Amino acid sequence: MPLVKRLASEFVGTLWLVLGGCGSAVFAAAFPELGIGFAGVSLAFGLTVLTMAYAVGHISGGHFNPAVTLGLWAGKRFPANEILPYVAAQLVGAVAGAAIIYVIASGKTGFAINATKAGAFATNGFDAFSPGGYSMSAALVAEIVLTFAFLVIILGSTHKRAPVGFAPIAIGLGLTLIHLISIPITNTSVNPARSAGVAVFVGGTPLIQLWLFWIAPIIGAIGAGFFYAWLSSEREDKPPIVGEE
Repeated sequence: MPLVKRLASEFVGTLWLVLGGCGSAVFAAAFPELGIGFAGVSLAFGLTVLTMAYAVGHISGGHFNPAVTLGLWAGKRFPANEILPYVAAQLVGAVAGAAIIYVIASGKTGFAINATKAGAFATNGFDAFSPGGYSMSAALVAEIVLTFAFLVIILGSTHKRAPVGFAPIAIGLGLTLIHLISIPITNTSVNPARSAGVAVFVGGTPLIQLWLFWIAPIIGAIGAGFFYAWLSSEREDKPPIVGEE
């Protein structure tokens, strides 16, 4: 598949992730009496990945996340020379998704982003900008560990020995679970593009704290990539697999 088409798929997929996930947080999470809450936002993020993985995953691989791209590279599933184009497409898609949310939100009388409020415009943060008041060290650990787990799910469910056709379901449910765990901690990133897309519209402290939501997911993802490459490597003395000749 030509690179330009794969980049277009990453752009659209990341746009949809931000629009669906962050959009649900901005528009529906706290809607009076009928809001979807943390559980609804968690499910929304999972559904964005699940739907786009089925829609365009066969074209670009369905990364929609710079950490995933780097984790797949570390896991020997993605070429180094395409990392930067993929990350660029993801970032542009994330900003475009956030821009759509901003335009729609601006259509409501009295809309304004409070850059001093934790989770404003679905941004990520720590300390006073953590929804639950969690520290920087807690946020760092959460984002590293949860991104590590996310990449293990991705690498495992897309392995050649995994059941065919079910990977998007496992990945989408995995992302849902990750959000259920960590929305109170950091408002959940595990995706540098998702974090950057909304932060540029808020500025202030959420933009200053963005560094953590690049470094931690990338550390977790690369660690998972190397770990899974070791875990699944073929060896002469590997134990036999039931049903394998």
